[in-house]
Amino acid sequence: MALCVALCLAVLAGCGGDPVPDSAAGDVRRLLERRAHAVLERDEKAYERTERGAAGGRAPTDLFANVRDVPLDAWEYRLTGLDRSGARATARAELSYRVKGYDRAPRTAERTLALERHDGRWYVTSERPARKAGQQLWDQGPVRAERGRHSLVLGVGQSAADRRAYRDLADRAVPAVDEAWREKWPGKVVVLVPRTLDGMAGLLGAPAAGYRGIAAVTTGEVGGSGRAPADRVIVNPEAYGVLGDFGKQVVMTHETVHVATRSRTSRATPLWLSEGFADWVGYRGTGRTAARAAPELRRAVRDGRLPAGLPDDADFGFGGRAERLAEAYEGSWLACRMIAEQWGERELGEFYRAVGAHDERTGAVADALRDVLDTTPAEFTARWRTYLRSELR
Repeated sequence: MALCVALCLAVLAGCGGDPVPDSAAGDVRRLLERRAHAVLERDEKAYERTERGAAGGRAPTDLFANVRDVPLDAWEYRLTGLDRSGARATARAELSYRVKGYDRAPRTAERTLALERHDGRWYVTSERPARKAGQQLWDQGPVRAERGRHSLVLGVGQSAADRRAYRDLADRAVPAVDEAWREKWPGKVVVLVPRTLDGMAGLLGAPAAGYRGIAAVTTGEVGGSGRAPADRVIVNPEAYGVLGDFGKQVVMTHETVHVATRSRTSRATPLWLSEGFADWVGYRGTGRTAARAAPELRRAVRDGRLPAGLPDDADFGFGGRAERLAEAYEGSWLACRMIAEQWGERELGEFYRAVGAHDERTGAVADALRDVLDTTPAEFTARWRTYLRSELR
């Protein structure tokens, strides 16, 4: 045992992780500690002392400036790998950070840092997302913060007026969700607004084409362990920008529902329920009729293409046919609307929680239909199809 511990200490100062070679590892760890402390303490001079331009050129200082306006409660690097060639090296590190007042636990991001050694000391010459890792908002430019009563908007390339508009939408969404969800949750939301669709895709680490018509998405931990940081609502400013005021509010409220319900959403929750419930809250109290809010599904029903069953998860794929995606959302909303009208709003919430309480998808909806709504999947589907005919004729 003593030999094992000694060997582990010699390799990486602890068992586990990728081996970090030679004595440079300790120097680089201390460099990253100084860098993290400088970011957290807003000490620009200390930060600059961790950097040096490649081959003696001008030091890159964008990260410090870009993150300056973000309210941080923690910022820490953990060295996970180091490849050295003489006076140059590439470090792999896990960045952990918390946004003050919003993150209950650290968010993590894989980073790659280029290093050079001068006069016996290591310096950072660049820092970027690791290969195949998504960007952070500050990788895209200077982040500006707008603090609301229930929200924090972080934007790149947005005017102050635009950031305030997003703040107001989010501040209205939170009370609307509170009223409908009727369960304790943090009651606040973080909204990320990149400059472009490509910026949104960069944050998600995915091709932009899949999100072209999507106004916003919410990221977070399914199942909500309570140890995870707060969710993020990520806006596609191009698609969001073409919406009217009504549509913008519905979308923001919809995404805020996902934040509120995350701890009750699990692998057992079908997308028709999570997306339909979010839309139900978004439209709740607006007076919007089914005919106006579900035009694609109405067209299908009037053309004799009444859905045979509730939407499958595959129907919600962003890369598929736009009409199919719209019909999936509209049918899901009407399923939840039907439950609220015919069983009650409280029962709709109980049904959502009952489904999410299952560990697996199999049997989750059937059991919740039986226990909460006193019906069966076949009876519920038939009732939903009748409801579609009635509402969309």
